[in-house]
Amino acid sequence: MEPFQATSALPALFLLPVWQQADSRLAAGFTGRQGGVSDEPWDSYNMGLHVGDQADDVIRNRKLLADSIGWPFEAWTCAEQVHGRKVSKVTRKERGKGRTMHEDAIKGADAIMTNERGVLLASYYADCVPLYFYDEENGAVALAHAGWRGTVASIAAETVHAMHEAYGTKPQSLRAAIGPSIGSCCYEVDGPVITAAAAVMHELGLRQETADACLERIDGEKAHINLKELNRQIMIKAGILPSHIEISTWCTSCRRDLFFSHRADGGRTGRMASWIGLSER
Repeated sequence: MEPFQATSALPALFLLPVWQQADSRLAAGFTGRQGGVSDEPWDSYNMGLHVGDQADDVIRNRKLLADSIGWPFEAWTCAEQVHGRKVSKVTRKERGKGRTMHEDAIKGADAIMTNERGVLLASYYADCVPLYFYDEENGAVALAHAGWRGTVASIAAETVHAMHEAYGTKPQSLRAAIGPSIGSCCYEVDGPVITAAAAVMHELGLRQETADACLERIDGEKAHINLKELNRQIMIKAGILPSHIEISTWCTSCRRDLFFSHRADGGRTGRMASWIGLSER
């Protein structure tokens, strides 16, 4: 069953009911592309301040999301995202960073984590893989942005390690989710990506069947890569139980009616947002 369930009303939201039913304090999900105020080519529910859209429209869209999930906009907190592997700890002092200005976002991080109540973590996507982490035992959450560079840099494992160091998170108790992103059906890559992915799979010690599911060779120079499955394997190697990992079937490139896709839209498009937070109530 698809873990990210679309709501029936606009703005377009894809929620994680299996998590939210387990803990009413938890807010977690992913936005679609419809139901906002942005004009073409960012129409209409663009969450990215860094893609050329009018800042006022993006801020209105972000406020729409906050209102829709019952959170104050002041809680919205995000990072710069540079396709790296840095994990940044968010304290009460960083609450609200990046919500109205890209320049104010937490610098140089592609993963953010917090154990503060009332902090809503957010990050942005248009094909890259959103990774969610929830440690119920220690009251901590995290998001990671995993494009192919972040994936092969094992940002998923870095996030697990950082949560353990900061909050005492036990990997075997951690819950994770892999959100809507480009699927292997639409993600054709060449030499540098193939080489980097093959190196990670070798380090993980994957069986050939599993490796083939992550990287399907087309010919000697090209392949289809399954970033969702590769991130899942990295999570498992980091100690997360397979039964604790939710993985979306949505492909952002196939479903341009629902999602923005950097590849399918030719690079000029909007961004979806992932979000996670534990409320103060």
